[in-house]
Amino acid sequence: MGGAGGAAGAGVGGAAGGLVVWADGRVLAPGERVLSPVDHGLTVGDGVFETCGVVGGRAFALTRHLDRLRASARGLGLDDPDEDLLRDAVTEVLRQAPGAGRLRITVTAGLGPLGSARTPGEPQTVVVVAGPGGAVPAPAPARAVRVPWVRNERSPVVGLKTTSYAENVVALARATAQGADEALLANTVGDLCEGTGSNVFVEVGGELLTPPLSSGCLAGITRALVLEWSTAAGLPVREAAPGELPWSVLDDVVGRGSGLVLTGSVRTTVPVVRLDATPLDISPLTQRVVDLYATRAADDVDP
Repeated sequence: MGGAGGAAGAGVGGAAGGLVVWADGRVLAPGERVLSPVDHGLTVGDGVFETCGVVGGRAFALTRHLDRLRASARGLGLDDPDEDLLRDAVTEVLRQAPGAGRLRITVTAGLGPLGSARTPGEPQTVVVVAGPGGAVPAPAPARAVRVPWVRNERSPVVGLKTTSYAENVVALARATAQGADEALLANTVGDLCEGTGSNVFVEVGGELLTPPLSSGCLAGITRALVLEWSTAAGLPVREAAPGELPWSVLDDVVGRGSGLVLTGSVRTTVPVVRLDATPLDISPLTQRVVDLYATRAADDVDP
């Protein structure tokens, strides 16, 4: 695999900082270098990744995450990652990080020039990291703010989980500065899209709706499970039709003071209890969906 190891690398391997890092087919020693400074994932964000929650020492919904990793790689024009290699790496890092609460798998195009072009035939860089050292706290209600930037639903990388995450970093920093822990974004045509690291569900007319994938949002693993499990339980939860959730729907949420949910692999499924400066109540439907997800997720670590 390209770009891992060597004195010219960057980053810290092993168990330093509460992390366990796997690269080049093995867990690295503390302080050991991880990436080359000319890895294309580092220089131009030419890579894909997945982040999983960890439950009882196992990566939650790993099969679904690996399926999405493969889809993202194909969307970037990268070769399919070696699934057997990744599963072995996940097993090893979690064995050596028994208190981990999350796991990240990153695959990049490998070594490349300092521009956007790739080096043909270059082996991929594959890195698997488990951390932090302590367990992630129980899922907590979220506080969100609206930000002025938008998702481009016509982007060539729409729906792909790529390492080009600067837009999310900027938007989340805005939210953090306002005392929130998530930022919500519209798309270019004025529809509600998603958060920086979460999907969103909005209560409308007695139903809980999530923006369609055509809005430009990521096909979240937790989003899909909420839709599947809620449908099976007979709850009124569904994907909205295109245009059914305009950005202004959040004004309605503020007006009635309830009905907003965030989903994500580490966040799981949680109610939003504040939007901008407005406190929100947890509606009965929201609570039923949150409770259903917690129950079903506890039953199967790889649904």
